[in-house]
Amino acid sequence: MEKERIDKRLLLGIVIACIGFALLAKNFGFFSFELQRYFFRWEMILIGLGLIFIASNSNRSTGIILLFIGGAFYSADIWNLHFNFWQLFLPSLLILAGVMIIFRDRINMPIGKRVFENDENHIDETAIFGGGDRVVVSQHFQGGKVTAVFGGLNFDMLKARLEPGKNVIDVFCLFGGMKIAVPDDWNIKIRITSIFGGFSDKRRIGALEKGLDGETQLIVTGLALFGGGEIASYLD
Repeated sequence: MEKERIDKRLLLGIVIACIGFALLAKNFGFFSFELQRYFFRWEMILIGLGLIFIASNSNRSTGIILLFIGGAFYSADIWNLHFNFWQLFLPSLLILAGVMIIFRDRINMPIGKRVFENDENHIDETAIFGGGDRVVVSQHFQGGKVTAVFGGLNFDMLKARLEPGKNVIDVFCLFGGMKIAVPDDWNIKIRITSIFGGFSDKRRIGALEKGLDGETQLIVTGLALFGGGEIASYLD
C-alpha cells in the first residue's frame, strides 16, 4: 500500500513538472498556435488525471470516468460537435455506472484479500432505488462488495470481528450511500475516490485511538460518484 502511494505521488509529480515546463515553453513562444489549440486546454487536465489513475493501478475506475468526461468535452470542441451537455450527462453516467458495476472487479487491481464469496464472512449487497438494514455477526469478517445506485444500505457490524490481515470492502455509490457501524477497536483505512460525493469516518475520537494493530485492518475502497457514506460507532 505504501509503495502504491509513493508510485502515485512520483507519477503525479512528474506530470506536474512536465506541465510546468510546457507552460514555460509556451510563454516563450516555443509552441505554434495549432499545438496550443490542441494541448493547452482545461480538458487535458481531466485526461491527464485520468491517465494517472489508470497507470497507478489503484483505482482505474476513477481514471476511466475522468478520461471519459475530459475526452467527451475535448472531442466536442475540437471536432465542433453540437450537443447539449445535459442531454448526454445522465444517460452517459448511467451507461458508465453499468459498465463499472459489471467489470469493476477486473478494472481495479486487488488490495489485500479480495476474493468475494457468498458466505457469512463476506457481504455482497446491492441497493438500486431502495435499501435496507443488514446485521453482520461474523467472527472472521473478510470484507465484500456494496453497490448503492439511487439507494442506501446500513450495516450493523458491532458484534462482528475482523479476520487477521487486510480485509477489503469494495464500494460503489452512485446517487446513493451507505453507513457502517463497527466496534471501537477496528483499524479502518478509507481509500474511497469521491467525485461530487464523499465518504467519512465519523467515529468518536476515543474509538479512533483504540484501533487494532496495523496488521489487522478493514480497508474501504472504491468510488463515490454523487453519493457517499460513513463509518460510525453506532446506527441511528
